[in-house]
Amino acid sequence: MLELNDVLLEGEPQTVSLMAFDGQLTCITGGSEDQRTDWLYGILGFVPVRSGYISIDGEPLTPANAATFRQLMAYVPKSLRAEGQVRRFEPPTVQDILDLKENRHLTVTTGQLNREIKMMGSADDEQAQWLALAVLRDRPILLVDSPLPDYLDYLKMQAAQGRVVLVTSDDETYWRQADAVVELS
Repeated sequence: MLELNDVLLEGEPQTVSLMAFDGQLTCITGGSEDQRTDWLYGILGFVPVRSGYISIDGEPLTPANAATFRQLMAYVPKSLRAEGQVRRFEPPTVQDILDLKENRHLTVTTGQLNREIKMMGSADDEQAQWLALAVLRDRPILLVDSPLPDYLDYLKMQAAQGRVVLVTSDDETYWRQADAVVELS
């Protein structure tokens, strides 16, 4: 279970509380796209928590254990930023993903990747590939930033397999079918 208890992130105007359970799809909606993304960054430990707490299975996220927490999560960005376009924390570039030490042991065949993408029932676009790679990493928490509506059934299937699936979206397809919804103002 992923829990945010009255969390106020640095630079954000409001607190958020949510409980994202294993086997459920949770959606963060409302606010701006950047605000929704910042909440995923906060969960990943990249944006400082000003008050409240974030925990996984009761263990609070701290700066000291953030890297360990990230090993429990697979993150799928909406898009990758070009080198040099940095705000506070931005999604990684392709090279950053390849350089991550924890990804070096992951051996994925083209066949495995293609099977996952085919199960999504969508076009083979960049985000579909990242989502397939994230799922193949087999982490208990899946964070997906602004997924296409085409991925809803696939993400619900991932939740049904016992994962915590947390998405950000302003598409009503997601917030109408999510098990839990948090709306930013």
